[in-house]
Amino acid sequence: MTPTPGTGRQHGINFAQKFALFSEQWTPKVVAEMNDYQFKIVRLEGHFVWHTHADTDEAFLVLEGELRIDFRDGNVLLRQGELYVVPKGVEHKPYAEHEVKLMLIEPRGVLNTGDWTGERTAQNDVWI
Repeated sequence: MTPTPGTGRQHGINFAQKFALFSEQWTPKVVAEMNDYQFKIVRLEGHFVWHTHADTDEAFLVLEGELRIDFRDGNVLLRQGELYVVPKGVEHKPYAEHEVKLMLIEPRGVLNTGDWTGERTAQNDVWI
């Protein structure tokens, strides 16, 4: 959790250091929280699953690599430094040909697989 100013523990979050702490893919890790929103970093490679988030938008910020988000009627390609917000209720499927490092911004408690559960559903609210 990001420390409160004035506690003597102020520091920035170093993404390279955080990514060095894990290698598994498709398992988002929380690095900060703001109000009810979490900032999660994740490594992705290959195809994910088709899913929706009925009650919330989901923001994807590519930190390294290239991510394609497929929709039933097209796709969007994101490169390093680009952000895209998938509107709530829109079915989507992320895909990365090579490993991509990205940040997800979404409300606390949102499962990575939305309305779909299975082998790709990661444990929620894991801080790193």
